[in-house]
Amino acid sequence: MLPKKPAETSVPLNELIRNRWSPRAYADRMVSREDLIAVLEAARWAASCQNMQPWRYIVTTKDDTAEHQRMVACLKPGNQEWAPTAPVLMMALASLKRPNGDENRHAFYDSGAASALLTLEATARGLSVRQMAGIEVDKVRETYSVPDDYGVIAGMALGYQGAPETLPEHRQEQETSPRIRNPLSDMVFTGTFGKSAPLVS
Repeated sequence: MLPKKPAETSVPLNELIRNRWSPRAYADRMVSREDLIAVLEAARWAASCQNMQPWRYIVTTKDDTAEHQRMVACLKPGNQEWAPTAPVLMMALASLKRPNGDENRHAFYDSGAASALLTLEATARGLSVRQMAGIEVDKVRETYSVPDDYGVIAGMALGYQGAPETLPEHRQEQETSPRIRNPLSDMVFTGTFGKSAPLVS
């Protein structure tokens, strides 16, 4: 039985949000072209500052073994322990410049919003996504000839959830442990930074 970890929320939320979580174990099952295009299409329709749409994705699938392995090699060792089983690996990038050459200081914010929509569409289709901070940024730049005016943000694994037993032993407990979040009072303020809003106190 695959672990399901619905969020314990303070008020009812949409089931896509409650059921989204980030497994490391992936089943040996390919993601269809239709589903892969759909999750990328969801990212395409994210909101962005002045509609600049700074997000970019480098995508590899396991049926192209050489390309898949090239991306695995761009991950930190801890992620290389499990990520090769994911049928789709991606790198999320962001254009750091506005069309006029000025800095786009909203680029990472907007690209995060795009990746969030990608993840929710994946969840709606029975897929799972794990986003990875543990990437070798310089190696990504070198491997994929990423221009200097693009930020390398994160790696992403996409596929169907697999059994925790397929993971290295020290990863299996992480796969089944409860999800934990800080309370709203730690993040929602009124009047002064750090002063919890009465709304959530």
